[in-house]
Amino acid sequence: MAALLRSAVPSGGQVQNTALSGGTGGPGALEPLLQAVLEALAKGAVRRGGPVPSGTPEELAAEVARVFAEADGGDALHRLTELLAYGSADPADPSCAAHLHCPPLAVAVAADLAVAALNPSQDSWDQAPAATAVETLLLQELARLVGYDPAEAAGVLTSGGTESNLMGLMLARDRVLGRAAGRQIEMSGVAGNGPRPRIFASAAAHFSVQRSAALLGLGEDAVVPVPVDHELRMKPEALASALRDCVARGELPVAIVATAGTTDTGAVDPLRTCAALAAEYGAWLHVDAAYGGGALLSDELAPLVDGIALADSVSLDWHKLGWQPVAAGIFLVRKAETYASLARRAVYLNPQDDEEAGYPSLLGLSLRTTRRADAFKIAVTLRTLGRDGLGRLVDACHALARGGAEAVRAHPRLELHADPVLTAFVFRYVPEGADPAHTDRVNAALRRRLLREGRAVVGRTELPGEGPGRVRLKLTLLNPHTTSAEVERLLHTVVAAGQAEEETR
Repeated sequence: MAALLRSAVPSGGQVQNTALSGGTGGPGALEPLLQAVLEALAKGAVRRGGPVPSGTPEELAAEVARVFAEADGGDALHRLTELLAYGSADPADPSCAAHLHCPPLAVAVAADLAVAALNPSQDSWDQAPAATAVETLLLQELARLVGYDPAEAAGVLTSGGTESNLMGLMLARDRVLGRAAGRQIEMSGVAGNGPRPRIFASAAAHFSVQRSAALLGLGEDAVVPVPVDHELRMKPEALASALRDCVARGELPVAIVATAGTTDTGAVDPLRTCAALAAEYGAWLHVDAAYGGGALLSDELAPLVDGIALADSVSLDWHKLGWQPVAAGIFLVRKAETYASLARRAVYLNPQDDEEAGYPSLLGLSLRTTRRADAFKIAVTLRTLGRDGLGRLVDACHALARGGAEAVRAHPRLELHADPVLTAFVFRYVPEGADPAHTDRVNAALRRRLLREGRAVVGRTELPGEGPGRVRLKLTLLNPHTTSAEVERLLHTVVAAGQAEEETR
């Protein structure tokens, strides 16, 4: 037995590679490793030299395979970290502006390191004593930010908007369909008879609404896409008409999903109208504010989401307009009792007598069991910067988007789709005398050219509708330290790429 134990413990230089990050010795073990990571991050960024590595996907994959095979032993951390930094799309670069992919605040990353080192898991109090209390307090503060009564609300940290939307629609199914059927849907399942359940969301809503309907046994076809206006906001009269038609056909309106900040244009649906119609038809109102929830931090932009407090449930993502490392999703419900169908008890995690003795559990608030203490980095950020400090970052990005849109409007070869609502805008390069299909091809190709050359990461999307002429480019400006001049340079880079594509065709 002694020999077996000895063989399980590395000797010599290998001891440092098996050191743990916790305990009193953890910080000392981490210190030289963190220094190696920081050096490798800097070296990789310098080698990349821009927003994304140049070359084709195949060339990068070959480089990754080579280093992955060669990295060994004590140099693996440094070499693979340098590779990761070199091969990343860096949202801190002013020319990396395609997605809702924020550059995280250094203070949030430092806080996240503490979580990684201590490794609390939020599924039971005895795995995360302090982190359980921090998450509870943070959710109360976020509920207050949304406009909920924190004494009546409930919520949980999620992996992001997709999980939060699933939870909102799950509760909608259980509450509304359960009320209509007179039974617990979460126990007996969705029956094939009875009125067909329907979910209403704008044609510009996130694809996770359809995915959630499929996962919940309602089917993607249960989602009714409501027409949108030019800015991609849900049309109130179209929603009212769709609900009337639904009831006339003998179907059951289960939920209305209002988007506060569409992915492409940042459009906000008419929240108060959605709330009034949800109440009229007995439907659940879920507001997907994964992007637009950041407006709550800004005095200037908060009126955009007026009415959000009327929602039965809300999705927020602080890894968008909150500058947190992924993941930092939040799901909130206005009334804690509506959470009932998610409640779960596992005797090895949250036995009833423990809870009665004062040991709280968050297990029944989440779809997940093992769960990181993602609330901690948000709590540290809020306490460091406050709402006002974060609001200034939101306002800075909003101002960048407004200025960028004006630069597009002023350029003869660029066409703006609509004024920015939050921090993103949609536009396209317009070739001379081109038909719609050719214009689509040039815009799609110029974006790939910029990626291949390592010069810029620009988004690509398509406007709702049919036929050619719908391809658009997108800038999503989430770096508050970017300057107006850098945004204008990025737009000129887009134009140059477009002209190069015209010449090759």
